[in-house]
Amino acid sequence: MNLNGIAGGPQDHVRELTSWLRNRIIGQEALLERLVMALLCGGHLLVEGAPGLAKTRAIKELASAVEGDFHRIQFTPDLLPSDVTGTEVYRPQDGSFKFQPGPVFHNLLLADEINRAPAKVQSALLEAMAEHQVSFGRETFSLPELFLVMATQNPIEQEGTYPLPEAQLDRFLMHVKVDYPDAESEARILELVRSETASGTSVAIPPSRLSQATIFAARKSLLAIHMAEPVERYIVELIMATRQQTGELREWLDFGASPRGTIALDQCARSLAWLDGRDYVTPEDVQTILGDVLRHRLILSFSAEAKGVTTDDAVRALLEQVAVP
Repeated sequence: MNLNGIAGGPQDHVRELTSWLRNRIIGQEALLERLVMALLCGGHLLVEGAPGLAKTRAIKELASAVEGDFHRIQFTPDLLPSDVTGTEVYRPQDGSFKFQPGPVFHNLLLADEINRAPAKVQSALLEAMAEHQVSFGRETFSLPELFLVMATQNPIEQEGTYPLPEAQLDRFLMHVKVDYPDAESEARILELVRSETASGTSVAIPPSRLSQATIFAARKSLLAIHMAEPVERYIVELIMATRQQTGELREWLDFGASPRGTIALDQCARSLAWLDGRDYVTPEDVQTILGDVLRHRLILSFSAEAKGVTTDDAVRALLEQVAVP
């Protein structure tokens, strides 16, 4: 069954949003698709790439086309946890203290260069990302129902960075790597920049803003996507193979993916099928998204790192070892 014919439904609105984003962000189709997938799955995105590859621009453009508010936090070594979650403010009129929410209480949050801040600040996002709430003293404050964190990290500038702990990494639905655009895309980028310069503004108005009600309806429709039992078993076998390693994986991996990896792989495969206009998941959907789901969840051994092995190498070995249904 093809779902493209549902006029005016959530899929049509999301497709319109994706098409508009592709005209605003040139040469980063995979990033845009993963960003929309994270929005549909209610997850968070970790994006890694060199400077100037439109990582910040992508989340800003998405924020302009979605009903909700947006905030950017520049992570620096001197950032404090309260700069993220909020703090108490003294009210002299009645001698009381009132909690002042921080930037984490926005719908869409850009954590720019998240590995520039120490672990104490990074962990301030843990509870917010996992439980959609912030605890301050004896009180707990709920975050908006629509809440997405896109964090960026720069792979080139290693000096002055703090590696993200495994617990923090596991909270991200996907870890996406972005690369340089090709020559054709580079030429289109020049054309877009010239057009923005000539008009005197880089802000474009989307045809319509995607409502939060539409996003929540889309999330529910993902559950209706059919996943055959062999495909579901394929997902489980892939995850189990990261824990019960054989062959090269036995030497390369110290720890495999947690159950969060299984859940994320299921959600992302469903969203990929949904975006493709299908009401069923294929093994190819699982294979397409496997690297982004497991890239940050596999812990390499010291010997593997010494040999220059990456988690992407481990994912390729994983695909070779586990039989496709």
